[in-house]
Amino acid sequence: MASVDAPLVVLKDIHFGYGERPVLEGVSLQVPRGKVTALMGASGGGKTTVLRLIGGQYTAQSGQLLFDGQNVSALDRAGLYLARRRMGMLFQFGALFTDMNVFDNVAFPLREHTALPPSMVRDIVLMKLQAVGLRGARDLYPSEISGGMARRVALARTMALDPELMMYDEPFAGLDPISLGTAARLIRQLNDTLALTTIVVSHDLEETFRIADQVIVLANGCIVAQGTPEEVRHSTDPLVHQFVSAAPDGPVRFHYPATDAATDFGIRRGRA
Repeated sequence: MASVDAPLVVLKDIHFGYGERPVLEGVSLQVPRGKVTALMGASGGGKTTVLRLIGGQYTAQSGQLLFDGQNVSALDRAGLYLARRRMGMLFQFGALFTDMNVFDNVAFPLREHTALPPSMVRDIVLMKLQAVGLRGARDLYPSEISGGMARRVALARTMALDPELMMYDEPFAGLDPISLGTAARLIRQLNDTLALTTIVVSHDLEETFRIADQVIVLANGCIVAQGTPEEVRHSTDPLVHQFVSAAPDGPVRFHYPATDAATDFGIRRGRA
């Protein structure tokens, strides 16, 4: 286990791709303990891939990924499961069990991974639901609550085992302005109150900048900017400027790599 002053997550020269398509090309970054780190950038830049590498769902082709000083790719199955017990992952649309009510959704990881008595499970579930403002919705089913409420239920479930690292994959997607602001404040409050370490993957510039301590911008497989929200916002790098200003034209590639268009269409005409 690394010292309390060391970053909780460290990526060192990580390379990863799907088949022959590279996604991450020599990415190195650190996630400091107790802080909110935002991973941002255009779609397909590798943000969610970073989360999956941290959780051990994927293994990098080269480089090293450390979680609390442990090389994740070198862990055996038992070691990986122990590491995952210290992580919480909030998926983009909550991924609640539709045939379980709110209470049972939050209780699920406690019942699966602990031997706690039912009375203690009940108390923990109610405390987690209280933390996200939904203790009164415990008997409702996912189909009976809004999208924003479902995201908060999923957050309560993610917190059930008291993880040290919280990872959020697009937590603001599809939320109305009120729910979005509530979710953002909740992420920040939980991080500070529970002394968590948080990674947020998001495209929502304003809310993410408001809650983040560190912003890392990924594009074309590399880190193009890293620093405080203000430092990233005022970056003179053309690619970062394109992202922050939402400009349609700039260094970020719009077209997926393909053969020359004239040649491609010429081949099709030749076959006609």
